[in-house]
Amino acid sequence: MKITVAPVIHLLHEAAHATLATHSTQLAGYPYATALPCVVDEAQRPLFCISLLAEHTKNLLANPRASLSVVGTDNGNIQAGARVTLIGDVERFEPSADLVARYLRYQPDAKQYLELDFAFFRLQPRRIRYIGGPGKMGWVEEERWAELPVLPDTVEAGLLQQLAGSVPAGTHLLGMDCFGIDYAVNGQRARQRFPEVRSPDNLAATAPRIVSGLM
Repeated sequence: MKITVAPVIHLLHEAAHATLATHSTQLAGYPYATALPCVVDEAQRPLFCISLLAEHTKNLLANPRASLSVVGTDNGNIQAGARVTLIGDVERFEPSADLVARYLRYQPDAKQYLELDFAFFRLQPRRIRYIGGPGKMGWVEEERWAELPVLPDTVEAGLLQQLAGSVPAGTHLLGMDCFGIDYAVNGQRARQRFPEVRSPDNLAATAPRIVSGLM
């Protein structure tokens, strides 16, 4: 079944945490799953800021192949709710200042860890399995994911600075992309889903009107 990409992206953005499964170095041939904070970058790739001493980090450095699972929170029945599993390769990388700032907007508690032995990793999806409920499931291939429109970090940072004074009281912008805007109201995260995909130019032109209406 061919599925649309937008619901997958929204689910990834709306989840503050995910379950990462790596290849165990302690028990060869067995998967090792653990929960960890997760943020999505400008290319819709999951990012992790994790300790180099953590078991899952050692696993990734030995074998970068992994999978990441996210479950929606809008339905108490997990079989009827949305969930997604990304299968791909994880790499360590040095983030730009704008990307670090984006990560900390979503995960402010991580600031204290940046002074320790924590490093940034990202998952490059090869295949994505999305289940939106009974009868609503399918695969998204790597090529499709690579063709998604991208709002560069530098452009996003400029827009957020420009729009900071336009949001309602008690609302803080976390990030934006061509599929939606993430924000927090009195500490509670939310996402404004766009009814259709916007280009970076269109988003820059319409963002002031969108954020002024955030509730």
